[in-house]
Amino acid sequence: MRFVDPQQLPYRVRQDTRLRIPMSDGVHLAGRVWRPIDPDAGPVPAVLEFIPYRQRDLTAVRDSMHHPYLAGHGYAGVRVDLRGSGDSEGVLTDEYTERELRDAEEVLAWLAAQPWCDGRTGMMGISWGGFNALQVAARRPPSLRAIVTVSSTDDRYTDDVHYMGGCLLTDNLSWASTMLAYNSCPPDPEVVGEGWREMWHQRLGGSGLWLREWLRHQHRDGYWRHGSVCEDFSAIRCPVLAVSGWADGYTNAVFRLLAALDVPRRGLVGPWSHKYPHLGQPGPAVGFLQELVRWWDRWLRDVDNGIMDEPMLRIWLQESVPPSTAYAERPGRWVGESSWPSPRVRAITHPLGEHRIHPPERPPTGDADPLTVQSPLSVGQFAGKWCSYNAPPDLPYDQREEDGGSLVFDGAVRTERLEILGMPEVVLGCAVDRPVAMVAARLSDVAPDGRATRISYGLLNLTHRDGHHRPTPLRPGRRYRVRIPLKAMAQAIPPGHRLRLALSTSYWPLAWPAPEPVRLVVYPDCSALVLPVRPHLGADELDVPDLGPPEAAPPVASTQLEPGQQRWTVSRDMVDYTAALDVVKDLGVVRFEDIDLAVTRRADERYSWIADELDSVRGETSWTMGFARGDWQVETRSRTVLSATRTEFRLHAQLDAYEGAERVFERSWRLRIPRVHV
Repeated sequence: MRFVDPQQLPYRVRQDTRLRIPMSDGVHLAGRVWRPIDPDAGPVPAVLEFIPYRQRDLTAVRDSMHHPYLAGHGYAGVRVDLRGSGDSEGVLTDEYTERELRDAEEVLAWLAAQPWCDGRTGMMGISWGGFNALQVAARRPPSLRAIVTVSSTDDRYTDDVHYMGGCLLTDNLSWASTMLAYNSCPPDPEVVGEGWREMWHQRLGGSGLWLREWLRHQHRDGYWRHGSVCEDFSAIRCPVLAVSGWADGYTNAVFRLLAALDVPRRGLVGPWSHKYPHLGQPGPAVGFLQELVRWWDRWLRDVDNGIMDEPMLRIWLQESVPPSTAYAERPGRWVGESSWPSPRVRAITHPLGEHRIHPPERPPTGDADPLTVQSPLSVGQFAGKWCSYNAPPDLPYDQREEDGGSLVFDGAVRTERLEILGMPEVVLGCAVDRPVAMVAARLSDVAPDGRATRISYGLLNLTHRDGHHRPTPLRPGRRYRVRIPLKAMAQAIPPGHRLRLALSTSYWPLAWPAPEPVRLVVYPDCSALVLPVRPHLGADELDVPDLGPPEAAPPVASTQLEPGQQRWTVSRDMVDYTAALDVVKDLGVVRFEDIDLAVTRRADERYSWIADELDSVRGETSWTMGFARGDWQVETRSRTVLSATRTEFRLHAQLDAYEGAERVFERSWRLRIPRVHV
């Protein structure tokens, strides 16, 4: 990363740290703005990032790298905390509420009316900020001219941390626990004054337990359709830059947005986890802020800079690597497609045989015997996270142990290079012996030494075989034909390697298992693997301009007072057959020097089970958040436990808040939520 001296930027920058933006219901939102102050700058377009992660401390380092850089290139970079977060008034009660989206529209209108703004605005953000940028764009506020959405989704049910293929993700638990902790944090008395304690207790008592709501909506109902822009892509009328990474959980949305939107649009997918591309891990990181300046110049300043003459989709086509839970860099190359879907990518169907992936030209023989599998609960312990943050190392490890509890189909050893770009699909003729069942399908690159690197995967709750709106139970023994979409990918398979498809009836602890043990029967003669194959183009490859090395403004000063630690540990006791995945994400204690504030953050997650006893499956998360300045010391501790029987989820949560050593707030929840075909 190259940090650019502010004196080298085209404009000098001023920072206003105490924005107080009025909403129509009387609530005021807190924010800050970096804007050019040179006399010749004049009023400038404003770019808003609108998220709940506390611009004064928790995102201060990242914000100080992004928004001053944009300001130095002639934009007002604006960071505003959602209501009920940071130093904003009010209470945050869920993701992407109608109130949040109305607030965003009102913030944009307020920005457009400021004397330093020329009336044109954009929105940008990663994750939450990418979500609400899309959602606000669909509401067409008059000042909004373009957006940048990073690591987001167009479909809150199909592609978010909550459910995948109708299966309950454990990221649903960990993310709910994260927000329980973040929502419990107080505003800063230096900003809001003596009313900080009242604001804090409003949050503690009013934000609620979000996991309860997410568990109550187990299929794609109106709750998830709200905020899912795929319900009406035509509502978005402004240009969209959509970005993600192959290690991220949100890759699929880039491809769907490019295919469905009818506006100027561009897609960028690199090797990264859930991070901005200039901070991308695994690398290579790229000059994303430079690309943002070009994007905003085109759509907020009407500069004809050629950015729309470049490929619509720019992707990092990854080369083969050994399995690892983390990579410093992924080898590969940038390639481009002028449109998506690309006419150059062909869907090639490979019939399945008896433990084989057959060549596409081979028709089914009709004589393959049915194959069966009933996976142990341990299949999935090396799956990694649904959404990788690359800290601690959380990518999938060698798949051979997972393959031992799965039904495996191997392709022939490759004699020629194969390049795959897009979303593979598994077509299964199958039957099960229970009314509720799931299938996990994993596609791996198997090296000559046998090591297996997962390159894509998909899940399907078989009660959702006809759609996620109205799941229906299965009839045991009846044959079904189902399609399992796999995660989008761009991967080269070199000569000497082979592809492997592995099917399992569990994938814990990435996803919650079915209520009962399931035996899956697969009929190979009516099953297939469909691969989106990209041909070798050689001299016909599109020219993909280099994005350059990453650069940013210098980050705000911070000091690591106490070191953190990162752990990802799989264990098994061979006496009582207890097994667990333990995850520690401890950021230690960091002091933000400009505001003299010390912040503590630590999360512990434990996913445990006993042998193959489904009623033993349990997820537990705990968080500690602390803030200290002089005599002012506050801390919150939260704990969430999720378990299940065959018929219901059991949820227990606890939230405690302290001033110094005195506990000033406590609340607990004990809930039972019926399982509905999950």
